[in-house]
Amino acid sequence: MQPFSIPVQITLQDGRRRQGRTAFSTSGKRNIDHSDGDPPDVHKKLPSNAGEDRAMLLGFAMMAFSVLMFFLLGITILKPFMLSTQREAANCTIIHTHITHWTDCAFSRGADCRGQGKYPCLQVLVNLTHSGQKALLHYNEVAVQTNSKCFYTPKCHRDRKDLLNSALGIKEFFDLKNGTPFSCFYSPDSQSKDVILIKKYDRMVIFHCLFWPSLTLVGGALIVGMVRLTQHLSLLCEKYSAALRDEVSGKVPYMARHQFKLWGVGRSKGKRRQS
Repeated sequence: MQPFSIPVQITLQDGRRRQGRTAFSTSGKRNIDHSDGDPPDVHKKLPSNAGEDRAMLLGFAMMAFSVLMFFLLGITILKPFMLSTQREAANCTIIHTHITHWTDCAFSRGADCRGQGKYPCLQVLVNLTHSGQKALLHYNEVAVQTNSKCFYTPKCHRDRKDLLNSALGIKEFFDLKNGTPFSCFYSPDSQSKDVILIKKYDRMVIFHCLFWPSLTLVGGALIVGMVRLTQHLSLLCEKYSAALRDEVSGKVPYMARHQFKLWGVGRSKGKRRQS
């Protein structure tokens, strides 16, 4: 049995050397694959599902809608408010009301129907109780800009009788208030003698024009930010779970494998020196 012992030992040593080379080559390939120390799925895109995609779409739609609201409200309300004269509240009393003359106006009913008409110019003369100043009363700021001599500008049409009845009805309303104070708005800094009955653009309207678009913009940005944060946390959780699975399954980290390789090389050199 002794002549066969040497070949058996040589065969076992050759097998161990081949296993060692195979292990080192495998570890070298893993080191190349994970040379940065991270698992291969580090550079994955942020995970998303149908619900998150709909939430992102909703957030961007809300932000776009808020920008559109800012644009439209800025043109229709904010700009006229900034250009209008600032007025303060006061009390007015009626002095007299009368229809002075008929004013020309133009109307259109579609692209092919246009015509000329007239409407009665109703003038309302009031007295400011705090200063005793006389002034012409107008319905709102638009009436002052349209026709500064009349109380209001009705919708123009050909039925002059209907326009006259509307003006007489307003005149009768103010005649019943003769001597009774009512609220009005005047401009203390302006030299004009124009007073308005109601303010079309007050501070509460401006507040709503700025508050609701801003709230929509912030809400859309929060939705998008929360979805992105959820996706980022999900990716971090996936990385941590993958690292934990690798550790539980017995995979050696990169530094440990490197130290094991150096220890194996040093051991082989020691054996060669002894031999």
